[in-house]
Amino acid sequence: PLGLWKAVGYTSSNTANYVQDKGQALYRRSLYMFWKRTSPPATLAIFDAPTREACTVRRSTTNTPLQALATMNDPQFFEASRAFAERIIGTTDSDEERLALAFSLCTGRTPLSSELQILQRILNQERAEYLAKPENALKLLTVGESKRNEALDASEHAAWTVLCSLILNLDETLTTH
Repeated sequence: PLGLWKAVGYTSSNTANYVQDKGQALYRRSLYMFWKRTSPPATLAIFDAPTREACTVRRSTTNTPLQALATMNDPQFFEASRAFAERIIGTTDSDEERLALAFSLCTGRTPLSSELQILQRILNQERAEYLAKPENALKLLTVGESKRNEALDASEHAAWTVLCSLILNLDETLTTH
């Protein structure tokens, strides 16, 4: 969050101001992030990242409303959903095959027919919404730093983005058991 480092930093230090990376540097793994000890990355802290003050053999696993809010609303997660949707759309023209692929890539298993029916119903609802209001689809697809694939129909891409966000937010996707 903006201003977080300023509150815990020395004003004369070059680490008093957080500057977000741009371009390809933005899409690096969190392993390459700069960690400020007095202000660890907020998103990683939300997901139980160790403080790095000592070695951690096993991370604790929690499931909190704050985590759900982050995965549903943080631009980084939503941009990942948009990129995932773009990947899924490019695989086949069959909704059923796309849905099964998206689900299995995230959960590691084939979806049940009842799960496919629910996903198809949600996809159809999102399609109808974005076909009725294409300006909302365009607005949704601007979230994040990367540019959308303009070769894809905006309404279709937006509907799949919402669906992919849903799949990426399943407990089965986020929590290892």
